[in-house]
Amino acid sequence: MKNILIIGAGRSASSLIKYILDHSITENWNVTIGDISIDLVKQKTANHTNARAIVFDINNDAQREEEIKRADIVISMLPASLHLNVAKDCVRFKKHLATASYVSKEMAELDAEAKAAGIILMNEIGLDPGIDHASAMKVIDHIHAQGGELTSFKSYCGGLVAPESNDNPWGYKFSWNPRNVILAGQGTAQYIENGEYKYIPYNRLFTQINTIEIDALGKFDAYANRDSLSYRKFYNIQNIPTMLRGTLRMPGYCKAWNVFVKLGLTDDTYKIEASDKLTYRQLLDAFLPASKQPTKDKLIAFMGNEMHADILSKLEWVGIFEDTKIKLANASPAQILQDLLEEKWKLQEHDKDMIVMQHQFDFSTNGKSKKIISSLVVKGEDQTYTAMAKTVGLPLAITTKLILQGKINARGVVIPTIKEIYEPVLAELESFGVKFEEKEI
Repeated sequence: MKNILIIGAGRSASSLIKYILDHSITENWNVTIGDISIDLVKQKTANHTNARAIVFDINNDAQREEEIKRADIVISMLPASLHLNVAKDCVRFKKHLATASYVSKEMAELDAEAKAAGIILMNEIGLDPGIDHASAMKVIDHIHAQGGELTSFKSYCGGLVAPESNDNPWGYKFSWNPRNVILAGQGTAQYIENGEYKYIPYNRLFTQINTIEIDALGKFDAYANRDSLSYRKFYNIQNIPTMLRGTLRMPGYCKAWNVFVKLGLTDDTYKIEASDKLTYRQLLDAFLPASKQPTKDKLIAFMGNEMHADILSKLEWVGIFEDTKIKLANASPAQILQDLLEEKWKLQEHDKDMIVMQHQFDFSTNGKSKKIISSLVVKGEDQTYTAMAKTVGLPLAITTKLILQGKINARGVVIPTIKEIYEPVLAELESFGVKFEEKEI
């Protein structure tokens, strides 16, 4: 009997936990799920006979080490910053690890040790990163196998709200960690276009946007995401002239979000003393130049030509001009903004979220220029089994099964850009409705 340890039972873990438990009897698995909230774990395990629910504190070294020793594989659904101690324990005790997070510098440095221990540290096997890598590599390998030369690769993904549940002017509701949404894009986006390196600092990220169109869904805003350059190596397209990875939002979102960025309300590096004594209007006023004008007029003057009526209506809708007291004491601007938006952007009982992904491949074969557009649209079932939970959790769960079955032989720090991983994962995802539609132009 194999033992699986799942750390974290948050909103993205629902489909993962269900898949693992559904397969636990036929695969002969014992499954331990740990979270700081035992009620959350019990809710998602529903007294399953193969499930063991525990209160888990990642900072309790003795508990963490003991639980990892018991496991054959660990699935970490923790925030990315907390994976490292888990990974080090997995290397020390020779246990496999799977996460949906980006490979950090520190994680990458464990590659040789993991190989020596005979284990896989499987990273970036969620949605984005994850399904994006797998689906892109399937097409790229196909193009290369036909003797084609890839000249441009652009990939876009967004966790959005389904059209039938889109009832606010932002066209957005939280379906994953709200903190990650608030802090999204911080740093400098890097990509290559027509052979020229491009860099977009955070203060300009939401002003330099492209328009992407998805069949039957219409147009979306797209902004550059993180470091696109490093993936040229992993995708075996080191000499490609154009490569860009981006994030999708509904039209108008980016320009409105840029107001918060320009004001400094997404800053998480310091605390505002006695923030609970302020109203949202007073907070906004504190970030604007001194003037006797009303707060709204100050903001319009501050933003200048970047302010438009539709942007102002979005800001008014979230309540940033209202004399409502802030709930959080001594909180950072980002924490205050998150608390405000969690109320406004909450998925309601009957709401459905939606995942949209599109890859664009430009290539030449036998002297002819061609283009493949590969698109994915997934809608959630409800607030528990969201599209986000499905597309993040199922690739993790399927890969865990394949590792325990001995069908994945890669070792060390790995992402899903190799056939032995992406082919079976994508094939099984199709049975859950996670299927790309491709068209060649």
